Amino acid sequence: MSFVSSLRLVLAPPHPAGRPFIAIGLAVAGAGLLLTPWLIWVGGVFALFCLYFFRDPERVAPDRPGLVLAPADGHVVFVSMAAPPTELGLGEVPRWRVAIFLSVLDVHVNRIPLAGTVSRVCYRYGKFLNASLDKASDDNERNALAIRLADGRDAAVVQIAGLIARRIVCDVREGQDVSAGARFGIIRFGSRTDLYLPIGVTPLVSVGQTMIGGETVVAEL
Repeated sequence: MSFVSSLRLVLAPPHPAGRPFIAIGLAVAGAGLLLTPWLIWVGGVFALFCLYFFRDPERVAPDRPGLVLAPADGHVVFVSMAAPPTELGLGEVPRWRVAIFLSVLDVHVNRIPLAGTVSRVCYRYGKFLNASLDKASDDNERNALAIRLADGRDAAVVQIAGLIARRIVCDVREGQDVSAGARFGIIRFGSRTDLYLPIGVTPLVSVGQTMIGGETVVAEL
């Protein structure tokens, strides 16, 4: 990545979910002008951190039909066979699951992995275990989406809260048509995103590989 590209990534405008936190930091810094100088530093550092954490860079999805894209930035921690969350009603037949762990340094805006129609959105409350653990898929608080493809097959993407994540934001609704690479939500402060591929589709990525949400090709239909 070039210096200009890196700079654009760091200075990308914040996601709307981050604006209240940035405002709090600026308010604390402003209060420091009247009360004590150390508040200026605390508020300023917090505001800058939130500007970085909630950055929402533009992404360019590959212009080729039939691709499944990464739903999040981060690195792949699991590539394995697993059944989708039961609340989605997609059955118990195992399919390929690609789990992406997002550190606090990664962009946390989630992206739609493939074009289709959102057939189900289910939020389930749970624990806040370390998102890099395999059991986080079952035990942690999560928001799951089922996406119906034009050919009738189904895929799923799951936003999973992490050890310090306490808020999952999802901006799509059941019945909504979505396109590959489009934004659909954000998870605050460290998390994981699991992608369940349609049955019969094999992933093209491996554990440890770095993902760029909305751009990295995970599989081909």
